[in-house]
Amino acid sequence: MNNNPYYSVSKYYKDTYGEKVYKLPIKLSLTCPNRDGACGVGGCIFCSESGGSFENLPSFLTVDQQLEKNKDYIGRRYKAEKFIAYFQNFSNTYMNISDFKEVIRACDKDYIVAISISTRSDCVSRDKLIFLEEFSRETGIDITFELGLQTANYRSLDILNRGESLADYILAVQMINEYKFRVCTHLILSLPWDDLRDVVETARIVNVLGVKEIKIHSLFIVKDTKLAKMYEENKIQMISKEEYENNVIEFLRYIDKDVAVARIVGRAPEEETIFCNWDTSWWKIRDEIIQTMNDKGIVQGDKSKKIIFDKIKED
Repeated sequence: MNNNPYYSVSKYYKDTYGEKVYKLPIKLSLTCPNRDGACGVGGCIFCSESGGSFENLPSFLTVDQQLEKNKDYIGRRYKAEKFIAYFQNFSNTYMNISDFKEVIRACDKDYIVAISISTRSDCVSRDKLIFLEEFSRETGIDITFELGLQTANYRSLDILNRGESLADYILAVQMINEYKFRVCTHLILSLPWDDLRDVVETARIVNVLGVKEIKIHSLFIVKDTKLAKMYEENKIQMISKEEYENNVIEFLRYIDKDVAVARIVGRAPEEETIFCNWDTSWWKIRDEIIQTMNDKGIVQGDKSKKIIFDKIKED
């Protein structure tokens, strides 16, 4: 759809790099402290054994091999020449510093313009930030951290067995901001335990912390997870598609207009899930949200405090 009422991450990439940029997913042999007992066991109730990487290449391939294979495929398919190395599964800073340096340095290639590192807030450490600052300065490669907040509602975080708090997230973002790296925050806007006030408060926290990018997911239920067991035992009631779309629209209205939006609905393979997007194509939900916003004259940030304060200053 041409008239996009929010600032898409593809627009940000084009504004920044002058052309379309695509992510090359990388899967490492990792776990996270919420699985191995460091802060918890069993992981988040929605997380599968793949750690959120359904379609990645196998982790026994080296970083070089995964980058080359994915570049060849994605480059041919989309006629792309610039890429982002995306460390996707589990917690990609949950390793010793020497191993971390090795995998990051493997991304120093002429076709890589940025590295995106998915990790937990409690796995962000000063030594890795210092190394990344030096690496970015030497190579010119941009760095983004992808952190999974999911919600600002601490009660929901407890139910999700996140093993980390809102305060952990805030501390991590503040540390990352010191080094002027981008932060992309992952959010689930259809949690059964959240209401619209939680959605709005989450948006306001994203603004206050200066987060530059957000990735919005609906709650899908992966087979053989704790969440799947709760769903099968009727212990949770999923919200409707219409409620989800309204949550997304309100969230977008409260975040600042310069925050890039990577997605407004998630997706997962049908064979891996027992509930996903109300049996509706992800692109249809996306288009319905955009259509509703356009029909009602709604745009990203039209309720943000920044807009209000700017108007007061002008007056």
